[in-house]
Amino acid sequence: MFDNGDDIAEPLARRSKIADLDVWPADEVPSTRREAPEPVPATASERDPAVVARREFAVLLGEFRRTAVLVPLDGAGDLWSAEQGGVRWVCAFSDEAALARFARARGDAAREWVYRTVLGARLLDVVVPLLPGPAGVALDAGGEDGALFPPVVGIVPDSVAVDLGGVE
Repeated sequence: MFDNGDDIAEPLARRSKIADLDVWPADEVPSTRREAPEPVPATASERDPAVVARREFAVLLGEFRRTAVLVPLDGAGDLWSAEQGGVRWVCAFSDEAALARFARARGDAAREWVYRTVLGARLLDVVVPLLPGPAGVALDAGGEDGALFPPVVGIVPDSVAVDLGGVE
């Protein structure tokens, strides 16, 4: 049976190890700072602009897939899209400011823009396959930071990807 320490005359005083640091001479205090590792020289392939661009695009694609974006609705209540070069592009925007910039650039800033919030992965994996013909997603169209996610293997499901004929 426990008696909550009633038989202890005085509480035990505990000292933390941090308290011991204030009595050490400055030159004896162990350093917790780590030296920065030596930079590893880049291989030839890591300096190749195409390899760098693919890596940067893969990061952008991953971020897009995990992010909820705004997709305006057309007059019929469908996700707004546009066709360019035989590809249907679902227009998505990273935030309301990007959508507003797009609306101003189109001269449509005065009208109400109704939109849905959709996860980027859902656009690529679910919505794109439902569209007729090749389709992709245009993120922040017309903006400086805009990006295209075309209908190719690795971006959309293989069943709806366009064969680029060996182009990587």
